[in-house]
Amino acid sequence: MKTTRRSLVLTGAALALAAGIGMTAQSAPAQAEYPEKPISYIIPFGPGGESDITARMQQPFFKDKFNQDLVISYKPGAGGAVGWSGLNSLKGDGYTMMGVNLPHIVLQPQQKDVGYKTEDITMLYWFHYTPDAIVVTDDSPFKTLQDLIKFAKENPGKLIFSGSGKGTAPHLAQVRFDKLAGVKTTYVPFKGTGASVAALMGKQVTAAMAFTTVAANYEKTRLLAVAMEKRHPRFPDVPTFKELGIDIVSGAYRGIAVPKSTPEPIRQKLTAMIKAVNEDPAFLKKMEEGGFAPVDYAYGKSADDFLSSFAKDVTAAAKEAGMLK
Repeated sequence: MKTTRRSLVLTGAALALAAGIGMTAQSAPAQAEYPEKPISYIIPFGPGGESDITARMQQPFFKDKFNQDLVISYKPGAGGAVGWSGLNSLKGDGYTMMGVNLPHIVLQPQQKDVGYKTEDITMLYWFHYTPDAIVVTDDSPFKTLQDLIKFAKENPGKLIFSGSGKGTAPHLAQVRFDKLAGVKTTYVPFKGTGASVAALMGKQVTAAMAFTTVAANYEKTRLLAVAMEKRHPRFPDVPTFKELGIDIVSGAYRGIAVPKSTPEPIRQKLTAMIKAVNEDPAFLKKMEEGGFAPVDYAYGKSADDFLSSFAKDVTAAAKEAGMLK
């Protein structure tokens, strides 16, 4: 084989490149696979609520898929604002994430100074929502939503809804319901869904503007309509509001955020991991059985567009309810 000057130059360059790669490989420190240790999962509410229940549903699936634990802790206060206002002061190394709720992070900063702005929250993934629903007791005279609307039209202000507080998803759903159904109902806020349902069961109110999860967890209740695009698989006989001509798709949405200092590659990887849990058929089945409804809005344009659209709608409803100027 004839050796030319050009081939010698190329061969030398190739050897140098190979040697360089070898040196780089030898000199670079070993990169362990993320995550190397358990991840702290902070819930900005107390234990036992739906955010906590959801996180505990995610725990075993995350462990099974990625061989690491999600360590749940709580930082309650000011309807979640205590946790969210401190999120960006936490270490952004990929080992801290926090539960996030809507409409909370949209409305709270517009109502007063709560120590954070909506845009301060670095969202990774919106994974599900608890659809709003009108709930009655199983012995209620209202068999259908049309029955209830007929009564409300004939008796302005006398149909009384219980709900889980002011400015919450059920409160905003009641405002929309009144507007779209052409009725005037009365909304009585209670401290949480449990208290709202207790008022319903005690016959203190006509109905509850609550969630699909109520019917999944409380016997002797019935749903008249659910605020979803399609019927909930757990309640196939219950119509959506949209089917009945009332365009309401709403509820309490939940997602996961990280401190703003979290590196981009970690944001991407953690998002993919949470999404993998959310798409597991066994996990989806557990959510549906509990009355939840999965959504899939991942880090980047998808999550940003969803939040922007939601914020526009919920802000308008809150202004109509007199909660915002």
